[in-house]
Order: sequence, then structure tokens, then C-alpha cells
Amino acid sequence: MIKILHLSDIHMGSGFTHGRINPETGLNTRLEDFVSTLSRCIDRAIAEPVDLVIFGGDAFPDATPPPYVQEAFASQFRRLVDADIPTVLLVGNHDQHSQGQGGASLCIYRTLGVPGFIVGDSLTTHFIQTRNGAVQIVTLPWLTRSTLMTRQDTEGMSMSEVNQLLTDKLRVVIEGEVRRLNPDIPTILLAHLMADNATLGAERYLAVGKGFTLPLSLLTRDCFDYVALGHVHKHQNLNKQNNPPVIYPGSIERVDFSEEKEDKGYVMVELERGHVDWEFCPLPVRTFRTIELDVSKAEDPQAAILKAISKHNIEDAVIRLIYKLRSEQLDLIESAILHQALSTAHTYTIHPELISQLARPRVPELSASSSIDPMEALKTYLNNRQDLQEISAKMLEAAHNLLSVDAENWLEVTESDNSPQVSNSSPAIAIDTQLKLL
Repeated sequence: MIKILHLSDIHMGSGFTHGRINPETGLNTRLEDFVSTLSRCIDRAIAEPVDLVIFGGDAFPDATPPPYVQEAFASQFRRLVDADIPTVLLVGNHDQHSQGQGGASLCIYRTLGVPGFIVGDSLTTHFIQTRNGAVQIVTLPWLTRSTLMTRQDTEGMSMSEVNQLLTDKLRVVIEGEVRRLNPDIPTILLAHLMADNATLGAERYLAVGKGFTLPLSLLTRDCFDYVALGHVHKHQNLNKQNNPPVIYPGSIERVDFSEEKEDKGYVMVELERGHVDWEFCPLPVRTFRTIELDVSKAEDPQAAILKAISKHNIEDAVIRLIYKLRSEQLDLIESAILHQALSTAHTYTIHPELISQLARPRVPELSASSSIDPMEALKTYLNNRQDLQEISAKMLEAAHNLLSVDAENWLEVTESDNSPQVSNSSPAIAIDTQLKLL
């Protein structure tokens, strides 16, 4: 049985805006968080010990990280060299320079000839002899359209046709690798990609370069005992049948508030030919917490805000306070008191939002020349009437029942001016009358 630690999407050097400078080290505390979390992964690998570490790509936010960030990353992975644990570093989209042209940040480990380190920057198969047996790893780095075809290949094609052509080309290339595999040796597909049924996280905002989505069927091959993925920051198994498991371990640290509620961690794998066991191992990462409330109707808005803050454990957390208020309430808020209430947080931001300045969608008029759906119009109206929020659900239910009664007799649609006409007996007119009365 071969023990493997699978981690991905470290993004070391991200999220500095959510940290502060540590006066003792001169480093951003968020960098220290990322180093500490990575250190826990390496600690586990050495303590087991595992036979192999596989990294699914995206070591840094981009391909040219500052030297001190590169040093922090290298100092942790160097521990695997000292422990004689082979390591495969896959190239992700953030690791590629200039969207794939000009090499990748991780290639320095191959250039330096770091013992036991393999850089996966091409689609190929690596044969690795571990302490507990041999394993084959097919590396599939982040691919862009230009990697597989020229502009002439796609001229005149729709986007869906281009994606299908890309998938077909990649299927042929993967098939070539599959045919060279030793069927008696356990095999891992290590890939940095977007699978078609994956649930997205912050990577939708962080994407560098234009990739394409691949079907799950391309990955669930009998020849693969375990499919190790990178790119998506939310941990998930895309193949619940586990034949083979198709695993995104997710990122090891929260990059921003879009990952506020996600667990972070790595995956431990026990592998042999035809059988695999895996376990997601959560990591204790820094808490991100949003405190959001509307104090526009509160007699004492500041007391309401302080009460909302007191309901949460904010110590050492990254806090985002968002509150809505009316312009005439501004003088009732003392910023110094809010700052004091949030002082135990690691870092915090305060976002007051004036209701009078918020963009409010215009409530559509339901007239005989209107083609707007009555239910949508009612929803829009209710969204702009804070005083009706308590009864909005009942109003929507009543309107739905009204519209559903013999609907074909209520509406008379004409095509004379290319727009639907609502007859005077329509329930939309009744709703319109009620809205005006309100």
C-alpha cells in the first residue's frame, strides 16, 4: 500500500489585504498564515511518513512571486527532500508565465535538479519508485486553447464547437499516454483543470489565462486508480462511485471572503492497483466572518450594530462589517466605538451603505401596453418596500393563486404590435390596482 499526500492551490502570497505587518518579522501576517498552514501539511507527510507528495498546481498568485515568497515556499518543500519523500509539482494556470508562454515558476526546481522533485509542465507519464512500491503518474498541467490548436483551426467555429474540438484533441493525446501505461502498476492522473460538474469558488475571480471545461468522462478511466485535481478551491469528490475517486482537495487557506464558509485541507490517500482509500483532512485556518445587518429602522443604530458584533467570536478573525442605514442616521454612529468593538479581530473592514444611495430597480407599471410578468413586477415592488417584508410572502402566494385560476381565460394576447396585450379582465390589472392602493 502506497501512502500519498495530495494538496493543491497554495497561492502563497495571496490575501495580503486581509493581513497586517508583523512588527517582529516584517512580514504580512497572511503570508505567515499560508506558511504555517503549508507547514502543517508537510509535518503530516513527514510524520506518517508518506511515500509520495503530489501537488495539484497554483503555488503562487502569479508566475513571478517576490523572492521572499519563493523562499517561504521552497523552505517548506525542502523538508520533503531531507525526508527522502518524492514530490510531484504540477503546473497550474497561476504558475504559467504570460498565460503559458515563457515557462513556469515551478520549473526552477527541475533546473536546479532538486533530488526527488518532478515538475509536471507537460502531458506525460512519470514512473516513480517509492519506499512501498512503484506508481505511475500522468501529469496534465493547465492547458489553454492555444496549447492544442492554432487560430486557423478554430476559424468560423462557435465556442461550443471549439470546446468540443479541444476535448477531442485532448482525448487522443491522453489515449496515447494510457496505451503506454503498465497495467500492473497503480496509476494516478494528476491534473489542473476545470471539470464540467465542479462547484466553483474564488478561482472564478482569480483565473489567469483562458482554459476550457473538460467532461468528467474524460477522467473516469479504468486505468486510473486515483484522479488528483487542482484549480477549484472548494474540496469535492466529483465521482461519488469512487471508481476512481476524482478529488479536488481545495485550497489550503482562504483567499478571500468568497471562501468564508469552506473547509480547507488536504487529502491522504492509500493506493494499490485496483483499490484506493482516501480521507479529507481539514486544516485549522484563520476564520473569515461577515457581519451584515440593516439598521435603517433602528432607533439606536449604533447599539444594534454593537449587539450584532457581540453575537460573534471575532478574536483573531478577519472581519467584514456591512450595515445599511439612512443618511439622517449618520450622526448617530460613532466610528471610534465601532473600531473599539472590532479591535480584537485580526483585521477588519467597515462598509456602511446608505439606503438612499443604493441602486433601486424601478417598479414597472402594469398597464394595458405592458409586457412585464405580473409576478416579477410584484417581487420587484416588494423588494423596494421594507415596510411590507413581513407580509411579502403571503402577498406573493395570494398573487400566484390569483394568476393560476383559469389563466387561459384571463389573458388575451395579440400580435398586432409584436407585444402581448393584457385584457381589461386580466388579474394583472387587479394586482396593479392593489399596488397603487398600497
